[in-house]
This record gives sequence, C-alpha cells and structure tokens, in this order.
Amino acid sequence: MKTMTTTALALAIGACSSLAQAETQSQDFVPITLKPGNEQAEAKGFIDGQSLSGSTRNWYARERATRAPLFTHTKGDGTRRATHSRDNWLQGTILDYSSGFTQGTVGFAVEAAAYNAIALERGRAAVAGPNNRTLTHSDGDVIGHWSKMGLGNVKARVSNTTLTLGRQSVDTPMIAYIGNRALPSSFQGAFLHSAEFDNLSFDLGTFDRVSPRTEQSLSKFRSEYGETGVETDRASTVGLNYQPLKSLTTSLYATKVEDFWNQYYFGANHVLGDSAVLSLTTGLNYYKTVDAGSQKMGQIDNDTYSLSFGLTHQAHTLSASWQQVNGNEYFDYLHETNGIYLANSLLSDFNGPNEKSLQISYVLNMAAYGVPGLKFNLYNARGWGIDGTHYQGNAYNVRGMDGETHYEWGIGTSYAVQSGPLKDTSIRATYTAHRASKAQADGSLDELRIVTTIPFNIL
Repeated sequence: MKTMTTTALALAIGACSSLAQAETQSQDFVPITLKPGNEQAEAKGFIDGQSLSGSTRNWYARERATRAPLFTHTKGDGTRRATHSRDNWLQGTILDYSSGFTQGTVGFAVEAAAYNAIALERGRAAVAGPNNRTLTHSDGDVIGHWSKMGLGNVKARVSNTTLTLGRQSVDTPMIAYIGNRALPSSFQGAFLHSAEFDNLSFDLGTFDRVSPRTEQSLSKFRSEYGETGVETDRASTVGLNYQPLKSLTTSLYATKVEDFWNQYYFGANHVLGDSAVLSLTTGLNYYKTVDAGSQKMGQIDNDTYSLSFGLTHQAHTLSASWQQVNGNEYFDYLHETNGIYLANSLLSDFNGPNEKSLQISYVLNMAAYGVPGLKFNLYNARGWGIDGTHYQGNAYNVRGMDGETHYEWGIGTSYAVQSGPLKDTSIRATYTAHRASKAQADGSLDELRIVTTIPFNIL
C-alpha cells in the first residue's frame, strides 16, 4: 500500500483549479521555439549564487485497524505480536546548501542536503516497527535520533541543459521522489534535463540506488508490490514534456528497470473554459508494463490507465476519476518512488489485478471567500472486480483474489501561510477510512494524519 495523503490529492486538483481560475484558457497552438534566454549566461558565480535553505516537518499519523489486526510489534522475548494500532510521530528537518553556477560557457555547481529525524513517539508497541515511518532496529526498538546525507551532487550546465551526478531529487512519471513522510526519498545516479525550447523539454536518467524515506543507508531498487523481495541493479528513464496548446500539456516517458520490466507512460492535461463561470480540467494517465531481461518479477503484461474530469466554478471543484487495470498482476512501480501518476492512487492505489475503480471528489478553495491558502476536500473511491485467479507467476500474492472489492473515503483541510515570517508554512490534516473484502490486500483501517511543514532561508 502506498500512503498518499488525501490533502496531497486536494492540492493537485487545486493546482489545476488555480490554473483555470487565472483566465479563460486559450486553445491556441504553441509553436516550438527556442527560449530567448540562456540560464547559464545569467550565472552569478559559485559564491554569489549560493543559497542555504531548508524545512522542518512535524509528521504525525494514527492508524487503527477496524477488523483483523494489520500490524505487528516485537515483544521483549523476541516474538511478534499482532496489533490493531500504529502511531508514528516524528520531526524531520532538511538543511540544503546549493552553490551558484560558475560563469562561462559551461557552468559547474554543487548541492548538499543533510536530513535529520527525531522520533517523538518511541514506544516499541506504538510504532509497530520496523516500517517505513519510524526508523527502528531489527528488533523494533526505536532509533530516537538519526541523520544522513539526503542529497549530494555535482551539476554541469550548458545554456538551459543541466547534467546532475550523484544523490539527487528527481520527479518523473516512473522515477520520482516521494515526500509523504517526515523526510523524502532521493536517488543516486545521473540525470540530464534539457529545456532549450519554450514548450518542449527532455529528460534522461539512470540510477542504481535509492535513499529511502526512513533509512540511513542506500538500497537497491525493488518493486512496491512484489512478494519475492528481489532487487534490481539499475533503473533508467527517458522522456519528454510538450505543450502543443496553451491549454494542453503532455508527457511521454519510457523506463527500463533491469531484469524487472520495461514501462511506458503517456499523460495529458487539458483545461477548457473560465472558472469564473465554468471550466473543465481533463487528465489522462496511461502505463504499459511488460517483463524484461531475466524476468525477476515473472511474466508481466499490464495496461493501466486513469481518466479524470474536474468541473470548477469559482471556489468549487467537483471531479470524477475512472481507473482500470488490465492485467492479471498488480500495476506495479518501484518502491520508495512516487512512480504512479494515476488519479485513484490514494491511501490505497486501487491497482489490483483487473481492478476497476471510480472516485468522486470535491475541493473548496477559500481564496474566493477572502481566505487565500485555505482549502477543504473530501472524496469517495470504490474499487471492484479484483481478480488474480488467472495469474501464472510467483512474484505477486494475488491468486486468492476473486471478485474482491474495497472502498475509501477521506476528508481533509490544508492551510498555507500567505505572508510574514512564516510565509509558505503549510498545515495539513486528513482523516481517511478504508474498508476491504477479506482477500483485498490493503485491509480495513482508519488513519488520522497531521503534518506541519515550515520552510526557512538562511542564506
């Protein structure tokens, strides 16, 4: 299960809503033209362009299983005991130094970020570790305080094209950092981003390790839903982002995960109309996944897509999202990544074999009522038709799924400070309930999550 807060969904929808609220969206064609500016030509120098900034995040989550226990913790005698509850409370802090780019045709820069976490809840039974929320020893004892190098890289830039080598943060449809814990994940490798055109950019990257959200060491990549625990030595991606119309953005990516799979992605987002009266935001996400190499994840032939429609009238956005998995295995992605740009990826990913799901959501943006930065959201999502009985491999535990169903609803609020010394500080509170049939993997539970993030600038 990938835990994505309901407010994150609200903010994503709200971003589209804000775009729509700006003005009536032009449907004009945008020709491909070179950017008039050159970022490297405007480089301030290694020292003059440097910055030192960061953020601190108070992250609290309270989970309660409503039927069978979903968690375990280690007792003093070393045995594991099932429990219905899990509580995690941490303070995560990031301190990020970035130099400026040196001047000249080719500019060089460095970036280094220290990540620090303090466990505010340290009870072994409470945190139910090990898990990916609170760092513990193998016996479940909480590590009260820990640090690591979250980012550490060297950059080279020519014109508007930048090559980054080392540990870095990346955001693409299949290899993307995930930031829904006290600290985010990051990746070790090489990444090239080229933005020489106004409406067309290219990405090319290859990575051999991931720095997990709640671990101090680097790890090899593994899949999110695979039962076998196998690892891969490398994940590589290539893609482009293109805006053919002022109202339409598109993305096309391909990723090779060595000996796991080849995965292909197409995404599009279109805005029509004027939200002062009525605007329509349409989103499409499509993934094609096929096995590759030595097939460590077994045979895979999976087509998964989501299609969403959002109607905005002033402060109000009402959305409907359809998602469907065509394949006898999970729609899978890499663990410790946010490589699932599907509309119904919520507390549950709604990604079971052959699963269909429908989500209805509502967002209220209080800026229209004189309170900018305050938003409320609620949603209900239902999944059905989960059928893994025809699965032939051994990487996924799905054969017992025959007509499984589940549903999820959530309510949340978020506020971002608009001005003053705490500008951009955000507070999010969400309550989510998930109910599942017996063999659906996510189980039945309730979660309350409260997250406060305070950014700061030192230099």
